[in-house]
Amino acid sequence: MPNYLGLDGFRFGWVAAWIDDRGDHGFDYSPGLTRLLAMPHARAMIDMPIGLKTEGYRCCDKSARKLVGPAVFLGARRDLWLFSDMAAANKHYWQRSDKGVSAQLWNIRDKIREVDEIMTPERQATISEAHPELIFWNLAGQIQLEPKSSPRGREQRVKLLRDRGFINIEKWLTQRHGTGIGRDDLIDACACAVAARDSTQRVGGDEIDPRGLRMEINY
Repeated sequence: MPNYLGLDGFRFGWVAAWIDDRGDHGFDYSPGLTRLLAMPHARAMIDMPIGLKTEGYRCCDKSARKLVGPAVFLGARRDLWLFSDMAAANKHYWQRSDKGVSAQLWNIRDKIREVDEIMTPERQATISEAHPELIFWNLAGQIQLEPKSSPRGREQRVKLLRDRGFINIEKWLTQRHGTGIGRDDLIDACACAVAARDSTQRVGGDEIDPRGLRMEINY
């Protein structure tokens, strides 16, 4: 049976959740992406920008933000990791446009770079960008859930994952202690795995970056 893989970054590396057509599922983690992406999979989705502009905001981010709000970060750029600090980055961007970079994206710039270094247009056939909040919005019938930081929001997301085969998610959330994996990181990786298996929808896809990568977000 094919595996469907979902990945999300956390403080010390990456967490991956997988599920197959029989309902078998599991999770793993690693400091780098290489070992996790070497796991057999028919399709993988990762919560990290793929396809980067040099100026301005990606159309897919703006479209996704209209659907789920500020959970979608703006300002993904290929050269983001070249600056010494966020102030220098924004000074550079603001001189060229009024489109700066968010603190959230600045904090994951090394993860963005890691994904960019392994991606090619050919690999996009099986490895795609996804966004967990878009996935949950779609799974819930295209309605906004409570914030994921709230007990109710967490319960909503866990139930949606259980209903789609991740019946061990609550046990996993207790097993992550001591790994550095955040609760939301594991939940989001599972959401990406569900999208890898089931997704047929996306925002964007018409923009191509200088390396030939499509800028799109699947859900």
